[in-house]
Amino acid sequence: MEPTLVIAATSLLGLGLVAAALLRAWEGWLALKRRELDAVANGRRDPDDTRGVAPITLADMRERIRKLEAIANGVDL
Repeated sequence: MEPTLVIAATSLLGLGLVAAALLRAWEGWLALKRRELDAVANGRRDPDDTRGVAPITLADMRERIRKLEAIANGVDL
């Protein structure tokens, strides 16, 4: 066997394995989104429920305000 043929076959096999793994991950992600949509449709979850996001958003807003105040006062960050 020629080394070029071996390299080409190995590369093709690796590409196939990566494609199969990505397809499986994509299907899993779609299944997760379907479950989320079903939960919203069945009334088990509020679609605007952002309780987990609120503390992060509040901390981010405080940090932005702090930076804007520093800029307004002429302080380099």
